Amino acid sequence: MDMTVVELSRWQFAATAMYHFIFVPLTLGLSFMMAIMESVYVMTGRDIWRKATLFWGTLFGVNFAMGVATGIVMEFQFGMNWSYYSHYVGDVFGAPLAIEGLMAFFLEATFIGLFFFGWDRLSKVGHLAVTWLTALGANLSALWILVANGWMQNPVGSKFNPDTMRMEVTDFVAVIFNQVAQAKFVHTVSAGYLSGAVFIMAISALFLLQGRHAELAKRSMVVAASFGLASALSVVVLGDESGYVATEHQKMKIAALEASYHTDPAPAPWTVFALPGPDGGAPSFAIQVPWVGGLITTRSFDQELPGIEELVDNAEERVRRGMIAYDTLQEIRADGTNTAARATFDEYWPDLGYGLLLKRYREDVGNATPEEVRMAAEDTVPDVWPLFWTFRIMMGLGFFYIAFFAVWFYRASRGWLDTNRPMLWFAFVTLPLPWVAIESGWFIAEYGRQPWVVEGVLPTFYAASGLNFWDLVISLTFFVALYSVLFAIMVMLMIKIIKAGPQDKLFPIDRDSDEDFVMAALPATPATKELGS
Repeated sequence: MDMTVVELSRWQFAATAMYHFIFVPLTLGLSFMMAIMESVYVMTGRDIWRKATLFWGTLFGVNFAMGVATGIVMEFQFGMNWSYYSHYVGDVFGAPLAIEGLMAFFLEATFIGLFFFGWDRLSKVGHLAVTWLTALGANLSALWILVANGWMQNPVGSKFNPDTMRMEVTDFVAVIFNQVAQAKFVHTVSAGYLSGAVFIMAISALFLLQGRHAELAKRSMVVAASFGLASALSVVVLGDESGYVATEHQKMKIAALEASYHTDPAPAPWTVFALPGPDGGAPSFAIQVPWVGGLITTRSFDQELPGIEELVDNAEERVRRGMIAYDTLQEIRADGTNTAARATFDEYWPDLGYGLLLKRYREDVGNATPEEVRMAAEDTVPDVWPLFWTFRIMMGLGFFYIAFFAVWFYRASRGWLDTNRPMLWFAFVTLPLPWVAIESGWFIAEYGRQPWVVEGVLPTFYAASGLNFWDLVISLTFFVALYSVLFAIMVMLMIKIIKAGPQDKLFPIDRDSDEDFVMAALPATPATKELGS
């Protein structure tokens, strides 16, 4: 495989995924806060809460539409750019995606239509149920997507079938309740709730700074401050759980995040700051806090946190076992009745993916030299320093938002929401920061898994389609340009909605101007003249 083609395929998927995940967190966050606001409206009957639900719901709708447009393209790329991935693991990976489309996305999309157009057609309680079901659908979509992604991080409940040359499901319950998937789900949706709370805080602060819609802004800030504080605490606590699960199943990723090249005595220290050595390897300078790293990652005083060098040695042994698995697979393909080969393959197949790492260096895996085996083992180390710093940016922003929402929760409880203009400006300018943290988190999750597209099962370079260089350059340029234009349109549309402010109706209609618009669009005929009269 041409590694330039592989890298371009990775860049294209990364670009579309990063664009897509600009919209998903806000959809998750706004959906539940809309439901909370409408619940208050139904319980109190105060029209200001109806206006708040309509206003934030309109912004939610624009964001949801962009999320759908960008998400569909991602799924097409599995067949276009990653065809061997689709063949190899499609029986496992495709099932959660299909369930997401049939159960969660259709649920969400259907009830979004009822949310927008059912205000005057449904009872208050009926419309409130629609809003809560919209929020539920958004979160169910995230659940099934993260079940699929969690399987890529920790491929449980499946086995390679040498007769079909595919991974197949052996225990779908294990796929659903995968530790990694569940930890990723609660951490990811909490980050989405946080981004929604920050968005409402920022726009409400802008209204107060402008002296507009103060009643709606203050009430929205009360909801956002409460919801945001709970979300910020959840993000940090559940992020810790996600890291603990990764320590069990993705030790190399954790070692890279900590720039831990050597195994430290238990409990390992936590590195606050470090500088890479002259060759970009082990740190030349580091500031460490004793014991904290081991307590966070292993939750014990006596369990070691393995370093990169030790993990490479372990990977080398698995590559050698993978060579045996690969050779016996060839024997099974040549003679399907070879029971001795099948017995050997059943023992060694979990390391088949490590044997496939050798495909980067030679076609006949079984004849790999010791040097090639070592190079394949060293390929299991991701780029350490981008992961090291990205993780600290994400973690720092998580703790920052705990303090941020704690302050605003206290101010809301005292009725001090509009008494300090610098604080309002600060709330407004922090608007982009949740997306910095969220995109950092996805970078850590996906880049930290390299060189695997499915951890320990399928190398990334082996999963790509055989496209040519210019196909990828043209499509990558097209997607980046198109998504940039769509993003600019979405931002301009949301700015227009924010400038217009809350409305009494979701789609206010001026009947006369509406009729003039319709008549102007119709051809001038006797029939349309009669219709106009």
